Formats: sequence, C-alpha cells, structure tokens
Amino acid sequence: MKKVWIIVFGLSCLGLSAQKKWSLRECVDYAVEHNLQVIQNQYSKQIQDSNLKMAKKEYLPSVSASMGNNVSFGQASLGTGSIRNDRYSNNAGLGADILLYNNGRLEKNVRKIQFDVEASQYDIETVKNDISLQIAQQYLTVLLNKEIVKISQSAVENAQKQYDRAKITTQVGTTAQTVLAEAESALAREKQNLKTAEINVGRALFAIVQLLQLPDYKGFDVEDVNVSETLPSQLKSVDDVLATAYENQPQIKAAESRIKSAEAQTEVTRTRFWPTLTANAGISSFYNNLLSGGGNASQPSFFQQYKDNFGQNIGLSLNVPIFNKGITRLQVEQSVINQNVAKNTLEQQKQTVRQNVQKAQFDADANYETFLAAVETEKSTKLALEFADKSYAAGRSTIYDVNVARNNYANAQGSVAQAKYNYLFSLKLLNFYSGIPLTL
Repeated sequence: MKKVWIIVFGLSCLGLSAQKKWSLRECVDYAVEHNLQVIQNQYSKQIQDSNLKMAKKEYLPSVSASMGNNVSFGQASLGTGSIRNDRYSNNAGLGADILLYNNGRLEKNVRKIQFDVEASQYDIETVKNDISLQIAQQYLTVLLNKEIVKISQSAVENAQKQYDRAKITTQVGTTAQTVLAEAESALAREKQNLKTAEINVGRALFAIVQLLQLPDYKGFDVEDVNVSETLPSQLKSVDDVLATAYENQPQIKAAESRIKSAEAQTEVTRTRFWPTLTANAGISSFYNNLLSGGGNASQPSFFQQYKDNFGQNIGLSLNVPIFNKGITRLQVEQSVINQNVAKNTLEQQKQTVRQNVQKAQFDADANYETFLAAVETEKSTKLALEFADKSYAAGRSTIYDVNVARNNYANAQGSVAQAKYNYLFSLKLLNFYSGIPLTL
C-alpha cells in the first residue's frame, strides 16, 4: 500500500511539473544558464583566465633539478698510449634563472591577455543577449497565436449558432437546404481555422523549447500575459538608443577589447628587437669511482666526494638580437595588420547595431501605423457583421453575406493582433538596445 501511495504522489508531482507555465524571465534565465553555446563560450573564458594566470607566473624564477649517472668501460688515451678506464660517475645539480630585462615583455603580455579575458566575457554576454532576444520574439509569437485562437474560438461559436439556427429554419421549411449546407460548410471552415491556430501555438511553444534546449517539449507552456490594447510609446529617440548601444552592447565592447589586445600584441612583438638579460644561479656536486686498477679501497666514499666536490655558480646572461632574417620586423607588420582587422571588426559591429536599431525603429513606426489602420478596419468590419446578421435575420440578405462579413471581421481581428505584437517586439528591441531589460 505504501508503494502505491509513493507512485501516486510521484505521478502527482509529474502532473504539477507538466502544468507549470513559464514566464518570460524564467525562459530567459534558464536559457542563458543551460544553453550549450553559452557554456561553450564560458569554457573559452576559462581558457583565457588560465592564460592570464600563466602570464603572471612568468615573473617568478624557473627552478629545476638534475641528476645523472654514467658508466663507461674500455681504454682511454694517455699520451702515446692508452690506459684502462672503467668508471662510474654520478652528478646532481639545482639551478634557477629569472628574466631581468626585455623591455617590459612580461608586463605587456599580461596586459594583452587581460584584454583577451575582457573580450571573452563580452562574447558570453553577446550570446546571452542573442538568445534572450530570440526567446522574447518567440514568446510574443506564442501570445499572438493564443490570441488568434481566442478569435477563432469566437468565430466557431458564432458559426455554430448560425448553423443551429439554419438547421431549425430548414427543418420548418422557412429556408432552403442550401442555407443549411452553407452554414455547415462555414462551421467546418471555422473549426479548421481554429485547429490551425492551435497548431501554430504548439509550433511556437516547440520553438521556445528548442531555444531552451529542454529534453521534452510535451506539456510545456508559457504564462498568459494580458497585453494592453493601448500600445506604449517609445522612450528614447534613435540617436539616444544608438549612443547607449555603442557604449553598452557587449559585441561592441568585445570588439574594442580586441583592438586593445591587438595593440598590446604589437608591443609584445616589438620587444624581440631588444636584448634579453637573464640571471641564473645554481649548486652542483658529483661522485666519481674508478672501477679498474684495483684502487677502490683508496677512493673517497660517495658522500665524502659529494661534500668535497660541492660547488656554486651565479651569473648573468645577455642575449642581443642582431639578425634573424627580418622575421621580427615581419611579425610586427602582421601585428599591425591584426590591429586594422580588429578596428574594422569594430566598425562592422557598430554598423550591425546601427542597422538593427534603425530597422527596429522603422518596423515600430510601420507596425504602429498598421495597428491604427487595422483597428479602424476592425471597427468597420464588426459593424458590417452586425448589419449582415440583422439583415439576414430580417430576410433581406443571404447567409453568404453573413459568412463573408464574419470572415472579414475575423481577418481584421487577426491583423490587429499581428500589428500589435509586431509593434511590441520592435519596441522591446529598441528598449533592449537602450539598456532596458526584457519584460512584458
């Protein structure tokens, strides 16, 4: 019995999970946390962080230890003759070296990688923004299709009433059989339109699931948001939006950081023209044992030799570049080209942002005008439908006229909804470039 209750409770939890409706904020937060492209960019950022740590550790000295063993057998030359030289030797050493001067190469390399880290972080933000905008657009598409479903449901209800009335009047003989056939056909068309609208809702929800990269799309739904019929106005002018976007958009900031990185890389490459001064220090000792000649008893012990042969060294090394086939100069020229490429990338990013903002502004203006026109059309078609219903009830028009009027009204309602949500997305896009978070 206990197992049965556990199963029932588990199924209840699954049911509650399936009934969950996602808000826009939840969709965006989930996507930016779990999206594989975001995760991929985060790994790239971790690599850059690791590069920065390694660059900073270049300031520390390098320390290494060594030990060697060697055994040799055979004759060795001695004057005009030779002598038997069977020998075992052992040596050990500990050394360290540190870079003292190379025209600031270490500092410049650290600064270059810091700009790379900045750019990789901005890349993550860019991907998050792209996903957020895609989700917002698809979320509004779901709301639009849900509104069209409501319009279709209302049309089905009206067509059902029309069919019920035509069925009664046909049965009593006041209307012809063709009237009933037309009413039945109109009802079938409206039901088909409703089914198409419902499928479009499912298709839009499926698109969000794909963006969220959820393992299962069944049972997914979003919150119903009541969008006001009074459309909000734009908060900033296009120039203000562009000024803010140029300052804050991560793709712009990433391009700027990569320009600084390319400039720093040029400075790093130029240090190869300068001498390199390195300090080194070390300690060492060795053991030597002559195996031939029977003199093993007279040779000092291993530890005694290591004590007697202990030595220390300290020194400075100067490496002055004189000629390397002009490769360094060509590398500097390549770095300068990379600077120009980075600057051109920045201009491309600015151009893309400018075009997106201008398009959003154009779409907002066009969709708002379309919305106003669609509202007027909706009013007139609604009035025409009311007149057609009354005229048909009075016997002065046919059922065909009523169906045409109903179709015109439904199309006008759909046009209003379409223009409204198109305008809202254009406005949200403009606000997004202005630094205003995505909300509904």
